[in-house]
Amino acid sequence: MGKRKVVLDTNILISALGWKGKPRQIFRKILDGKFDLVISHKQLYELLRVMNYPNFNFKQEQKVLFLTIIIEVATVVETVGNLRVIEDDHDDNVILESAIVGNVDFIISGDEHLLKLKKYEKVMIVTAAEFLNLVD
Repeated sequence: MGKRKVVLDTNILISALGWKGKPRQIFRKILDGKFDLVISHKQLYELLRVMNYPNFNFKQEQKVLFLTIIIEVATVVETVGNLRVIEDDHDDNVILESAIVGNVDFIISGDEHLLKLKKYEKVMIVTAAEFLNLVD
């Protein structure tokens, strides 16, 4: 079995950028080559939009460097937006579709709409803490 592939939900990526904690530990493991990150173009745009929320107050250099690192280390997949599994928050379907297109093992999220699924097709949907408990 090769390296496990993961999709990090946008909330996990934001947490990895802005705070120390489990999301950052996971991101560090990706940078260390322990896991393969998969992300879609649509999620990259969402990440850029969310990083620009005024309440986060990220510096421009931080945002550019973070996006550059993600683009360098991740496999970027193209999604078409046809998946309609989560009705309460259609943006979450992008995360699911990225996972399916990228053939990943885990979606790591803090989003209840995703977490309540627990599994979609062969993809396990877990919190950052659950993921670290499973792989460490």
